[in-house]
Amino acid sequence: MPRIDGPGPDNGVPGQEGDPFAGLVQNEQPAKKPRPGRKALLAWLAAMALVTVAVTLNHQKSEQPAAKSSALPSVGAATAAPSSAPPSLAPETATVDRPWAGSPAEAWPAGAEGLKLPEATAVGVFDQDRVAKDLELAKAYLVATNLDPKVVAGGYPQDALDLANRETGDRMTSELSHPSEERDPANWVSRFDPDWAVPVTDQVKVQGLITFEGDGEQGLLVHADVTFVYALKPGPKVGQASPAAQPSGRGTGAQPSGSAGAKAVGFVRAEPGGVEVEREIVRRKIDFRFADPARFQVKKDKVSLVSWSSERANTLCTFGGGYLRPAFRADRGAASASPGAGPTSDPYDWSKPLNSDGKCGTASRS
Repeated sequence: MPRIDGPGPDNGVPGQEGDPFAGLVQNEQPAKKPRPGRKALLAWLAAMALVTVAVTLNHQKSEQPAAKSSALPSVGAATAAPSSAPPSLAPETATVDRPWAGSPAEAWPAGAEGLKLPEATAVGVFDQDRVAKDLELAKAYLVATNLDPKVVAGGYPQDALDLANRETGDRMTSELSHPSEERDPANWVSRFDPDWAVPVTDQVKVQGLITFEGDGEQGLLVHADVTFVYALKPGPKVGQASPAAQPSGRGTGAQPSGSAGAKAVGFVRAEPGGVEVEREIVRRKIDFRFADPARFQVKKDKVSLVSWSSERANTLCTFGGGYLRPAFRADRGAASASPGAGPTSDPYDWSKPLNSDGKCGTASRS
């Protein structure tokens, strides 16, 4: 069964300002045949007309997009928090051609289109233009940590580090260099070790909400509550090694100086037939603070994280290797893949608070 991994012990801890926290071929001429009689000619013409209609209909049918797994219409980016979970759907097996089959995410926007920003207004010491810029910075951070195809496929999230204020950036760099269960980069960045999980599409389905408010003299707070859905196939080590094994280092670790730095692993398209496809659903809640550079030791056009928490469904529990680790069939007999003591939850229901007890629970659907 899919599992939910709640916020780690290092998540959701408030910090002070500045703290840790995108050719023609010529036809052959047929030999002349005797001219058919009138009846035979009419019959032949009628038969050819039927053949022509059949070929046209089949051709048109082949050009139609694959049917969706539900009657739900496509939805746009959210403009308000939902009041209930998405409706239940008939279960379907995800495939390379239809990775979202049977999932509410099939109707969701893909990528940054799912991150709609609210209309900016002046707040405190910040005018409307400054608030608009800070909202764009928060969105850029979400893209850099959850939607960048190279990062999702195992690459180093350098763009996210470049967006961060020094304290936040130092904390992120430290976690990337020395990941652990307590200080796991997977709490704030979505990436998959290519030895264990490979994206089958460069699309990520997205639904969530971004809001903002004043923070008194400390400036502006931006709140993000966003769910990201990824579709993946097993990497070469699944079934060949213990799922508790630590990452191999392909596209991982700290970014050393010079050309020997970790390389981003490019998106790999899966072969179409007979491939297991699993979805990992990641909900992230992040509070950003944008303080007045004239009063605080922060840089303009940089982000600081005040608090952050995440909930991950269909993931291996107690893995702190710095990557998201989907639970594939070959892993599910392992102790680390067994259901935990946490509650059963719907990973697509972001009308409810995140599970905050830190226990690994069970997802009601994937």
